Amino acid sequence: MMIRIRASPNSKKPKVISLGDDCFSVKIDAVADEGKANRRLIEIMSDHFNVPKSSIRITIGLKSKDKPVEIIQTKK
Repeated sequence: MMIRIRASPNSKKPKVISLGDDCFSVKIDAVADEGKANRRLIEIMSDHFNVPKSSIRITIGLKSKDKPVEIIQTKK
């Protein structure tokens, strides 16, 4: 499954907000430095979709706020 994410790093609390069927706004409680926010984004989405972290892949946009993300649906 492919989804689109609008990432907001440096937030106080992590939060996932659905903007539609395949679009989410994600508040990330990590800084956008050396991939820390991307790693935290994967953890947050792993919990949200109840899949292992290895099932989530940021396809492009590692340095962008808008990211297409692939999620392989498996049980955690």
